[in-house]
Amino acid sequence: MAESKSIVLASQKPALGQIEVAPEVIEIIVGIAAKQVEGVYSMRGSLASSLNELFGRKSRGKGIKLEQDGDTLSVEIYAFLDYGVSVPKVALEIQEKVKQQLLFMTGLELETVDVYVQGVVPEKQTQSVDPDDLFGEENGDNK
Repeated sequence: MAESKSIVLASQKPALGQIEVAPEVIEIIVGIAAKQVEGVYSMRGSLASSLNELFGRKSRGKGIKLEQDGDTLSVEIYAFLDYGVSVPKVALEIQEKVKQQLLFMTGLELETVDVYVQGVVPEKQTQSVDPDDLFGEENGDNK
């Protein structure tokens, strides 16, 4: 998903040395920030990440594509949203939350944050069974 090149952070005191962050760390920060937005159901993942989650290992960077072009960073976010939410509003919140969180945690500014809505997921319908009326009979009438 990410390039193998580390991202160098601007240091307040360059005499101490440089700080490098792996692209995977940026993807994880972006993924967690995007998932925290209300209305985001999940992030798009691959078969491998789905299998990892099946065995209890979360893939926090799934659905994120990071691109570095010289000194500029861009991110693409692929998400599934909850049914009934305002898609433009949630997408804008994702963009703002991701930019803000990445700036806060790393000092990096993103050139662009592109959000791709991959689908909407309807609320899960739960069918409740009344233990006193298992077969749906009213007033105890047997037929």
